[in-house]
Amino acid sequence: MDGRSDSIDAQGVRFYSDRVLPSVSRAVSAGCWVLLCAFPALADGFPDCPAVFEALDGIATYYSADGSGNCSFAPTGDLMVTAVAAPDWSNSAQCGRCLEVWGPLGEIVVRVVDQCPECAAGHIDLSAEAFAQIAEPEQGIVPVSFRSIPCPVTGNVRIHQKDGVNIWWFAIQVRNHRYGIAEVELKENNSSLWQPMARQSYNYFLLTSGPGLQFPVTLRITDVHQQRILETLGSVVEDSDTAGAHQFAPCAGLFDDGFEAGSASPWWSHLEP
Repeated sequence: MDGRSDSIDAQGVRFYSDRVLPSVSRAVSAGCWVLLCAFPALADGFPDCPAVFEALDGIATYYSADGSGNCSFAPTGDLMVTAVAAPDWSNSAQCGRCLEVWGPLGEIVVRVVDQCPECAAGHIDLSAEAFAQIAEPEQGIVPVSFRSIPCPVTGNVRIHQKDGVNIWWFAIQVRNHRYGIAEVELKENNSSLWQPMARQSYNYFLLTSGPGLQFPVTLRITDVHQQRILETLGSVVEDSDTAGAHQFAPCAGLFDDGFEAGSASPWWSHLEP
């Protein structure tokens, strides 16, 4: 992040400033399914949102899904969801991210909600409903291509407090986020110290405190593109949702991989891979 300055605006969204770069190398490893490939921003004043590349070639199967799973999301009426392979799980870091998937019959957008323990890297296990949109169900297993894209969310993030939370054992989950969540930090009332919350394999961020946390607390939430937003929780409320005041800004500017301002999908999705 050399040469960049960053700040959090009045709405609590962190932005980066950088000079406009003339070009970016197009050399990309297809093996960056979990890791971020670092490409600089190409538009001054916009969030630094380098493309997140994933393995373009993989396989898909399907299972009976209801939107719940190892990501600890509640069941939902939106069944365009998927599980990812255990080697790609990355201690729940893939939870809530959206993938654009191409199959023999077309393309879909799915959200990661679960883990597939028996799947090898690059294997996605779609809901039966999602699989039926890209392949004939009787095939059972098909070759696919897929990439990460911004989730088509509306409104701001939501903060869910886990059942059983208290001032000594405090666990939260970020929901309705546009990009994957990389980190959550907490700052107590009347404190200047940001304390990292530990990511759990069941997709919660946990902080324990011997003396007990002092509320209200501020959460500093960082996405996979290093955007940051600030949210406030006034008190401990078990198994509750708090509407956030912010959402991660859409990536802007033109990137060498084809992401453009206002685009909901990368260039390759418009052509058969």
